Amino acid sequence: MAAEFRFHDRLNDFLPRERRDRPLPHDVTRRAAIKDVIESLGVPHTEVDVILVDGRSVGFEHILTGGERVEVYPWTTAPPDAYHLRPPLPCRPRFALDAQLGRLARYLRLLGFDCHYRHDIGDAELAACADEEDRILLTRDRNLLKRKRIRLAHCVRHDRPRRQLEEVCDEFDLYPAFCPFTRCTHCNGRLVPVDKAAVIDRLEPLTRQYVDHFLQCQDCGQLYWHGSHVTHMERLVERLRQKRATPSG
Repeated sequence: MAAEFRFHDRLNDFLPRERRDRPLPHDVTRRAAIKDVIESLGVPHTEVDVILVDGRSVGFEHILTGGERVEVYPWTTAPPDAYHLRPPLPCRPRFALDAQLGRLARYLRLLGFDCHYRHDIGDAELAACADEEDRILLTRDRNLLKRKRIRLAHCVRHDRPRRQLEEVCDEFDLYPAFCPFTRCTHCNGRLVPVDKAAVIDRLEPLTRQYVDHFLQCQDCGQLYWHGSHVTHMERLVERLRQKRATPSG
């Protein structure tokens, strides 16, 4: 006997175009947890917030027997009085990013967010890091999102890093938590002020002559100072804040 599934709003991103925004029959030939069925249809459990079976809220462990009508919602359009499956967001989110998202990791670090990232990081390590350190996983790999130990995650839709940054800031409302130029964009370490005299032998002649204030990464020793690159990044931060303050539509 078949159960009928309907995926709402952006959950349709994970379905083939011809199967979007319409009821989908799925044969239930054995007792099956609803989480497994949803993921077999292509939607990662991390994108799901509410599941209604014949109008009743259920959890991922609910067993289907066939004949049910199933409505699946993301958090953006989930019924407010339903049982919500998405874990609550931490007050100050920390992230783990897959190997495809290096530019996004740098941007988030620029804004002051703790980001675990390496260009050679593997899926198992990434999943373990997100789970054990309570980090939000950011990835473009849909199969990675289906790993059982992943609880809080986001599938990044956009291709361009700037758009990815806007997407993640919107998704987790990061704007009030911006703390620019407090983390090293290279290694994620904390930045602290350092006396010019302590680093003067590392400076190019023009920098030594015209710059007086420096920040240094506590972990890797990378130096930062106010120059054209910082000015460019300050403009990016201001644009993001203005986007947040400007009502859409």
